[in-house]
Amino acid sequence: MSDKQHTKESLSESLQQVISLLEKHKLVENLVHKQGVPSHDLAKQDLVELLVHRQNLSELQKKLDALHPADVAHILEALPLEDRLNLWELVKADRDGEILLEVADSVRQSLIADMDSQELLAAAEQLDADELADLAPDLPKDVLQDLMDSLDAHNRERLQSTLSYPEDAVGAHMDFDIVTIREDITLEVALRYLRRLGTLPELTDKLFVVDRNDILQGVLPLKRMVVSDLEANVVDVMAADSVKFHPQDIIDEAAQAFERYDLVTAPVVDANNKLVGRITVDAVMDFIRDESESDMLSMAGLRDEEDFFASVWKSVQNRWAWLAINLMTAILASRVIGLFEGSIEKIVALAALMPIVAGIGGNSGNQTTTMIVRGLALGQISAHNMQSLIKKEMGVALLNGLLWGSVLGLIAYALYSNYQLGLVMMSAMTLNLLLAAVMGVVIPLRMHKSGRDPAVGTSVLITAVTDSGGFFIFLGLATIFLI
Repeated sequence: MSDKQHTKESLSESLQQVISLLEKHKLVENLVHKQGVPSHDLAKQDLVELLVHRQNLSELQKKLDALHPADVAHILEALPLEDRLNLWELVKADRDGEILLEVADSVRQSLIADMDSQELLAAAEQLDADELADLAPDLPKDVLQDLMDSLDAHNRERLQSTLSYPEDAVGAHMDFDIVTIREDITLEVALRYLRRLGTLPELTDKLFVVDRNDILQGVLPLKRMVVSDLEANVVDVMAADSVKFHPQDIIDEAAQAFERYDLVTAPVVDANNKLVGRITVDAVMDFIRDESESDMLSMAGLRDEEDFFASVWKSVQNRWAWLAINLMTAILASRVIGLFEGSIEKIVALAALMPIVAGIGGNSGNQTTTMIVRGLALGQISAHNMQSLIKKEMGVALLNGLLWGSVLGLIAYALYSNYQLGLVMMSAMTLNLLLAAVMGVVIPLRMHKSGRDPAVGTSVLITAVTDSGGFFIFLGLATIFLI
């Protein structure tokens, strides 16, 4: 069994154990309260209830203490609001900050709403400046101000710097926990320096080589350090041409570089090449995961990440916008059908066959759109290859249209013994797939060019076009050639 499978199973088992302990706790409490105990035994009942209560809480506490913060976060996300808040009270105060960073944004809001200002401030003070930047947007303004006041000047400057960058910039995700050395020392001196530090920052695979003004000179990979002659100077072993980023760089591009060059960490420098921080694969992976989830939600027309156990009203607010757009596109499609009511009355088979044309067109358009959105995200689509791309998608649509249109034409002929209906079916399928291909390319490209996320609602628009267009093409051809 792979480590990944084992981790998933262990996490699932932990969740079930926590749920079982919560249910047991509720059950025992209810039984104690429901028992008809005489008044002179009330003190004994209170003692029994207190003991049972403490025993269950103790088991839950031990279970939570043994779990990684990310696992506790997963469990909190999987619990209804009342159970979630009850469990949150059992989390040790010194772990609040770590767990708040791990939970989804929507769940974090429910946890923060249950904490008072002092608890929030205590949780935030446990975190580094780069971690505080992730939590800061969800903190109440008064707590954020108190937090700023509690930080020393150095960390306050770091936090303000991180918060000043947009969410999609490298600067918003950089880490300030770095180890620097000078280029004019030997590897032996550098090694003694590391030993004096005692511990290294997480994900440290290289040391950053700087001069006296913190200007980046290169990087010293640890794997080079341990296999090289300790008498050698850092300048002779370091890599001077390392991959580096600026705080204003787009994190998407940094993520692509991390994948391309198999990076674990990379330096972040300002316009003068002064080292200001680092970006780690951990931060990049978190961003990619968040972007993937956001794109998935956007393609379904959801505006925000939604807590599974959010209130009905909040869920309605999150979902109504694209449902309204869907309603308008459905009305448009129905009006297109209404234009051909007379044709449908004369040939009832049209009513049974037209959803097939529209449905296949929608699926084909969404396939094209997915490829285009992916290409845009990877930076593989630009003006120079646009014409080739459209030709290719049109060719795919034409071949698929002729192939599957012929299949459907034969099915229509077999069902209704009308070869003309079969030809109309094949022609309509081909034309609608060509329409879907054009729209599948044009819609996301136009959205991207206008500065909007091409993943947001594109599938809804494609479906609207292929539904209305498919109905119009099929019923129009049928009216011309069959009526």
